[in-house]
Amino acid sequence: MGFSSIWHWVIVLLIVLILFGRGRIAEMMGDFGKGISSFKKGLNETEDTAAKAVQIEPPAAAPAPTEAPAAAPADKTDTTGA
Repeated sequence: MGFSSIWHWVIVLLIVLILFGRGRIAEMMGDFGKGISSFKKGLNETEDTAAKAVQIEPPAAAPAPTEAPAAAPADKTDTTGA
């Protein structure tokens, strides 16, 4: 007789409930669910990033300037401190 009987599983379940309590098991399952959703979110972000990397096009070339910019006037402030 192996460990596949329904009564064996019921007894194991009762022992686990006694040791951990209902609240602790619910908390562990909640943490497990959060971990799975975080993992799925990470996978989706990776796929989105890869899709954006494929869609990126090089920027259009900027037109050549027609005139040189005017030189700024020299600043004539006294730097001697007197």
